[in-house]
Amino acid sequence: MADKKQEDRRSRVGMGSTYRKGNAQDLASQQEIGSVMGGQVWMVKPDKKAKAANPCLWMQAGVVKFKNCDNYYDCTTCKYDNAMGQKAAKGKQVTWQAAMKLRPDMDRVCRHSLTNRIEKRTCAYDYECATCDFDQFFEDVWTPKSKSLPFEVQQVKGFDVPMGYYFHDGHAWARIESGGYIRVGLDDFALKVLGEADALDLPLMGKELDHGKIGWGLKRRDNLADVLSPIDGVIVEVNSEIRKKPDMANREPYGGGWLFMVRTPDVKATMGKLMTDQSSLAWMNQEVGNLENMIEDVAGPLAADGGYLASDIYGNLPDIGWNNLTKTFLKT
Repeated sequence: MADKKQEDRRSRVGMGSTYRKGNAQDLASQQEIGSVMGGQVWMVKPDKKAKAANPCLWMQAGVVKFKNCDNYYDCTTCKYDNAMGQKAAKGKQVTWQAAMKLRPDMDRVCRHSLTNRIEKRTCAYDYECATCDFDQFFEDVWTPKSKSLPFEVQQVKGFDVPMGYYFHDGHAWARIESGGYIRVGLDDFALKVLGEADALDLPLMGKELDHGKIGWGLKRRDNLADVLSPIDGVIVEVNSEIRKKPDMANREPYGGGWLFMVRTPDVKATMGKLMTDQSSLAWMNQEVGNLENMIEDVAGPLAADGGYLASDIYGNLPDIGWNNLTKTFLKT
């Protein structure tokens, strides 16, 4: 199964290209083409046979030969789209909309189909996206409300660490979604250490979050814990299901257990403050080591190989101390 997933990822980038995993800072590179696929940043050097992982609208419409989207399909803030629009306004080229209008009726597909975010759908609004009810629904309703899943998950002694997610050292995660939205949640480690929450004290839509400042909290019996926000930005959607079923966070920390969606004016700078992939795995190893030391201080030596730690560390070992756990791992 793992081999198949690797092949799927390879084929989506394109045979004959060289590529590597990157991070938000790499997207500014002039030597490679940056793209985001399944929440993971990939840096690609294409050759003649290469295919774009996340093809730009201008490429799909046939106006340019090769261009990967490096702005999370958020065309309104895309410098490339703005520059191409200015050239078109001066009569130096056609717009991608005009190019699509030249195609036969059934080939005039929706811009979200062009960018491979939905199955083939014919455009019914002559590429006047600003007046399209489906476009508004897709950007403002479907993307923020729908869950996403990691394409690959590593384990560190029983704790899941998804690839392509960005981590704050207070155990909150962030993931870049379509259109530049950022999805936020609490990681598997924190949820297993503190156990199932009775309630999550989530902020309201419109609240502004600050990186490294208290953003929300959780409650278990008489114990409260504050959680630091991993990013700056304004909350545009809160997971209503998690308010009703806080245990979903424990069952699906990186899927249906997400907490809220955030908009930020500078995605690259915001995500550049966080850890991803190898750095997050190394950090998680250190955190597990710290936890093992805390457990040994209370319960005595663990098995020589460490083994896998059980879920609900606090529930099974309350003498370890709630405040001790939140201060050490949530940094609050």
